[in-house]
Amino acid sequence: MLVIGSRGFLGSHAAQAARPAFDVFEAARSADGIKKLAIDIQDQASVKAAFEAAKPDFVLHFAAISDIDRCEKFPEQAKAINLHGTEHVVEACAQANTRLLFTSTGAVFDGQKHGYSEEDPVRPVSIYGQTKAAAEKAVLALGPRSVVVRIALAIGFAVNPETNSLLDNLKKRWAAGQKVALPVHESRNPIDAATATRFVLELVSNEEARGVFHVGCTTPINRYDLGLLLAARMGYPGLAEPQWVPIPGRAPRGPDHYLLTDKLRSVSAIPIPTCDQVIERCFDVPA
Repeated sequence: MLVIGSRGFLGSHAAQAARPAFDVFEAARSADGIKKLAIDIQDQASVKAAFEAAKPDFVLHFAAISDIDRCEKFPEQAKAINLHGTEHVVEACAQANTRLLFTSTGAVFDGQKHGYSEEDPVRPVSIYGQTKAAAEKAVLALGPRSVVVRIALAIGFAVNPETNSLLDNLKKRWAAGQKVALPVHESRNPIDAATATRFVLELVSNEEARGVFHVGCTTPINRYDLGLLLAARMGYPGLAEPQWVPIPGRAPRGPDHYLLTDKLRSVSAIPIPTCDQVIERCFDVPA
């Protein structure tokens, strides 16, 4: 298995979880160990070299600019990495007849509907969402050898301390006594990184699993209410504050990215977790 973007939040969780079942090669912008490959997905030759070194049967593609505001500020960079970089990975998978799983986002939807299925038409409102929606098309062009996993919000603590994760960021600020404003108007159904990784590894291993799958907990929650639960669980009650309107100058975000998981439930042996289970699982590993 080749894990591209292995130093990122989900990629590092996936690389770690895959090792008991797969011979894992990790690929990221920098390499610093055995079976760790340097890759720049913007460079087709770099992608080809990584494939030649790993000779993968399976590829998990996590590499992306996932900062929505950064994508809005630097659209060409976002397109170069999120779309064209993915196209390079797709081409390498096609040449090697490799099974590919690509992680995408609820931001491919405009958030004006409550409850999105995999069959709903995409309508991204941000540059980030646009690049991921376009990349999905490239991945799905591989046919039955490809899987797209959409996640509305992945939470948990980072495996790699260099990774910027939501919970690490919140804990740092709350530990310093800072109050954090979180939007009431943005609703998501989150999934913890460990459970998301279990679904990813199950789907990529199942040759019958094809196309797009939504991964998330059973019910949606707005970011402020989620923050209240996380603050209480971490021992910092009272440090989450409601943010009632979007912050000026930030990239547009859909208000409701509740991703329905009926299709995932139909093929997975793993139960879809509740929101409370997702929160608790974030603390099952050392923070």
